Amino acid sequence: MIRPITPDDTPGLIAIAKEIGFELDELQQLDAMFSDYFDSNTDNDHFCVTDDDRGLVGVAYCVPEPMTNRTWNLLLIAVRPDYHRQGRGKALLRHVEQTLMTRGERLLLVETSSLEGFQPAREFYRKCGYEQVGRIPDFYDIGDDKIVFRKLLATPSN
Repeated sequence: MIRPITPDDTPGLIAIAKEIGFELDELQQLDAMFSDYFDSNTDNDHFCVTDDDRGLVGVAYCVPEPMTNRTWNLLLIAVRPDYHRQGRGKALLRHVEQTLMTRGERLLLVETSSLEGFQPAREFYRKCGYEQVGRIPDFYDIGDDKIVFRKLLATPSN
């Protein structure tokens, strides 16, 4: 079941991020991101969904890109490691895409690291139909490039 998150979900979502390897400063940023989300939760600004099956399983969070025409950025998608390779991440991503398409949004971006440990994430995006369109050297740190993927949600005539 995919549903919107609630404030009560925050500790569980932070726990998922910790399980998949987020560092302390990243966990703090994530906590602040969820706080901001709940403080200004309007359907038009951004949205967050979770895959809920006997407790929280995964989360996806996206926001509109400022100063663009209907472009969104998926800032977070995470699934508990014991649920990997069961289609949960793909279901969350498809839900995000469908929601954005229903709203008439045009483009979804995903950014990730070039580090070897992120190779499964990059492969996941490719398998889900995302095209790698950019690389910014040393973005996250020396030797850690930002890799940008995109997926067109609407045809250019829309």
